Parts: sequence; C-alpha cells; structure tokens
Amino acid sequence: MQDHNPAFVTEQVTTEGLKLLNINVLVYCDLEGQFVASAVHDFDSDRPLNLDLMQGNALAANFPWRDHLRNGRLARGLLQTNGGILLIAAAPVLDGYGHGPMRGMVMMGRLLTVAEIKLIGDRAQVDLSMLAPPNAHTPNRLVETDKVTQVYRSIDDIYGRPIMALRVDVPRSITQHGHLAVNYASGYLAGAAVIVLILLMFILDRVVLNPLARVTRHAVAIGEGKDLTTRLDFKANDEIGILASEFDRMVARVAESRAELIDQSFQAGFAELAKGVLHNLGNAMTPIGVRLSGLRDRVRAAPADDAKLAVDELARDDVDPTRRADLEAFVRLACVDLASTVKGVATDVEVMSRQTSIVQTALSEQMHTARNEHVVESVRLPALLAQALEVVPDAARKLLLIEADNSLTTVGVVRVARTVLRLVLQNLIINAADAVRECDKPQGSLRITAEILYESDGDLLHLCCADDGAGIAPDDLARIFEKGFSTKSKETNFGIGLHWCANSIGALGGRIWATSEGAGRGASLHLMIPLPTTESMSTARVA
Repeated sequence: MQDHNPAFVTEQVTTEGLKLLNINVLVYCDLEGQFVASAVHDFDSDRPLNLDLMQGNALAANFPWRDHLRNGRLARGLLQTNGGILLIAAAPVLDGYGHGPMRGMVMMGRLLTVAEIKLIGDRAQVDLSMLAPPNAHTPNRLVETDKVTQVYRSIDDIYGRPIMALRVDVPRSITQHGHLAVNYASGYLAGAAVIVLILLMFILDRVVLNPLARVTRHAVAIGEGKDLTTRLDFKANDEIGILASEFDRMVARVAESRAELIDQSFQAGFAELAKGVLHNLGNAMTPIGVRLSGLRDRVRAAPADDAKLAVDELARDDVDPTRRADLEAFVRLACVDLASTVKGVATDVEVMSRQTSIVQTALSEQMHTARNEHVVESVRLPALLAQALEVVPDAARKLLLIEADNSLTTVGVVRVARTVLRLVLQNLIINAADAVRECDKPQGSLRITAEILYESDGDLLHLCCADDGAGIAPDDLARIFEKGFSTKSKETNFGIGLHWCANSIGALGGRIWATSEGAGRGASLHLMIPLPTTESMSTARVA
C-alpha cells in the first residue's frame, strides 16, 4: 500500500488466491478510496465479473464505508450489485503485528447465490430461502402452521435499504410427534377408559347386580309361595352374601314354622274329628247299652233252662200222670213267658238297629266332613323321608337298613301333601320291618327310589319301597289293601294300615299297588301320586 509493489499484486491478487479464500471480490484501496489492486472472478461461470462496484477504480463518493478508511474500523454488510447480492467485509491495512499507522482498507466479497444460501441452510440444519426484497421495512415475523414454523427476517444493505428477506422453515417434527403422541395418548386413554368402564360394569354386574338380581328373584319366588326348600347358598362374605345368608335362615325358619303349623293343624284336625266321632258314638251307644243291659236281664230271667228240663222229663215214658200234667202246665206257662220275652227282644233289637243306623249316619257325616282338600307343600324327598323316619319306632328302625336312592335327590322339589305322604311312608317302613321280622332276619334292607313320569294329562310322582322281607303270595297281592286283610298274625295286626294307605293315596288322586316274586323273596310297594300343575298349585286350599 506504500510502494504499490507490483510483485505482491502479481503473486497475491490472483484468481487462485480468490479461489483459496472462497471469495469473488478482493479490493485494496488507499485512504482516498482509490483502488490500488483488485481481482474479481465468477467461479460458477469461471469468468471475470464486471461489477458496478469496480467501475471508476475508486469507491463511489457516497459509499458508506469511506468514513471507515479514516477511522480504521471494521465493516461488513450486504451490497446490491449488478451481479447479485454481494456479501462484503472490510478491514484496515496495518502492519504484520496489527499496528498502525493505517495505510488503507482491504475489502473481500462473495456473491450470495442460491447454492450459497442452501449451503448456509444445510450447515444450520434448516430450510433457508432467500426472498425478493420487500418494498419497505417490514417487521420480522414468525408464522406457525401444523407442519412448519416459518421465520421471516428482512435484511438491509450497507446503505440501510432493504436488500433481501430470508425465510427459515423449521419443520415442526417435534410438535408433530408431540401431537401424534398426544393423539396416541388420548386414544390409549380413551381405550383404557372404555376397557376400565367395561371391566367395572362386568365387575359390578358380577359382584353386585347379578347377586342382587338373584336375591330379588328368589325373594319374589318365595313371596309367591312357590317353594320354601330352595336356598341361595351364597359363599361371599360381603353385604349381599350376608343378606342372602340371613334370608336363607329366615326362609328356613318360615318353612319349619309352616311345616309345624301344618302338622299341628293336621293333628288338630284328627283330634277334632275323633272328638266329634266319639261324641256322636257316645250319644248313640248310650241307649244301645241301656237296651242291651235290659235285654240281658230279660234273657237271663226267661225260664228257658227250666222249660228244657221239663220237656226232657216229658219225653220219658215212666213219668207219673200227675207229674206229667204238672209238667205240661209248666211248659205251657213257660212258652207264654218265652213268647213274651222274644217279643220284647224283637222290639229291643229293632230299636238297636235304628240306633245303629244313626251311628252309621254319624260316621258317614264325619267322613264327608273329613274330605277336605289336603295342603300341598314343596318338599324334597330326602327331607320327607327323614321326617317319616323320625316317628318310626326304634325297634323297627333297627331291623332295617334304609337305602335312599340318589333318584330322591335328582327329582328335585315336588309339591305333594306332605303330612299324608309322610304318614304313608311311615306305615310302609313299619310294614317292611314287620316283614323282615317274620323272616327271622337280624336285619333287612329297604330301598326307596323315585321318578317323575311326564304324562299328557299331568306329571306323576312314582315312589317305590322295595324290601327283602317275607314277601307276598301271588294270591294275596290284590287283597292286601282290603280292610281287615293281613298276612301277619291276627293277634297283633288288624289289617287297617295298608287299607288306610290305599284310601289316603286314593284321596290324593293316586293309587298304590304291590309286587312280589313270592313268599320269602321280598316285596315292593309302589305309590303313584299326581303332581299339581301351576294352575292347581295357585288355587290349593288349606284344609
């Protein structure tokens, strides 16, 4: 800059030097702004550049950096040229140690091409675009969309005029990932909420609603009086389980109380019936007893024995005539007396016959009164058998091994006249024990089975009591239910047990019969009892 050394210019201010520095313009100017040395080249076209900046071999008179030549300050900025926007920087020319005095200024410039802008953007890892310069100063702004954030920056040249605008497009990948994550999270949260809701509904239905509905249905069924033998049998220890257990206990107590009430009513009915029969029989038998007593005295007072002796004596040939005459007179008087006695006896017999008819009428009236409809109850056959065994004498129970078949349980709940069927089973068990005793066995067996027969006109309960006792002769099978008939000893049996059973089963609309393979081979007694339909169960009356 002092001596304008041409060797330095030749060696340093060259195209190769520009290329090494990666610049397009290199200018050395003195303190007056005159160009001492310069080099300008376009590496894209590999040709020298004819920039308007270089015209006149000096800086323009209004060039803003002329003050920097005198003050020795650094400068940088953008300058619009005919070759495009030039990025330039200037520094004072000092000695090798950076000291003065200042001899001039060196300026370097590089054209901002699209490739340069892209390179800058790649280095910054953003999408950088250079836009046309705005007409006036506009504030910097930021525009956000769903996919990208756009930052606009207006840049002035060294004259303070807008020269260009840069736009940086920043992809909102994190935001998009965030939105996607939020969407996924919202979806998963909604799905989890639905799953939790379904699970809660399932648990609520399983733990609360279903047990509560079961308790409700059971309570309604109990309220309608369909069956007092079924139980809920909840195993849970929660409030509903406790409620169900207490409800089962309450129903059990109600069933026991109802059974006791029906049994007491049954026994009271028998007692009342017996009382009425005995009262009517007493009223009818009193005059018959009086008549019989008078008739007995009259018959005893009749000279029947003396008349017989007189007739026997008259039959002999050696009787004295006087004695014969007296005997004949006595016989005539005795006949008159006996005729009077017979006439009185006939009168008494006729009166007693009428009084006997009155007794028969009273008994018929009592039997008609006793033909009330039996109470129908829901029972389980094993429980009914246990009730029947409770009143069987111990002596009879020791002789029998009762085998309750599994069919008694499988038939479930049946509706029958429990009190009547219990007494019938009791009677059959005792008869089976007597049959075992007659065989001189130390112990026999009685097997009880049950089945439901579904017929077109209604369902039937078939009970079979099979023992291994004395058996029944074929000729006696049809007679064992007759009144007064029995295959057992006449001294200890009056033949009314099976007859009563037949009448009781017949009153229920059923029938009873016996089968046996012969004497000593056991016997089976069969009960066929009609089961009430739904309509008849609702209209059954209490006796």
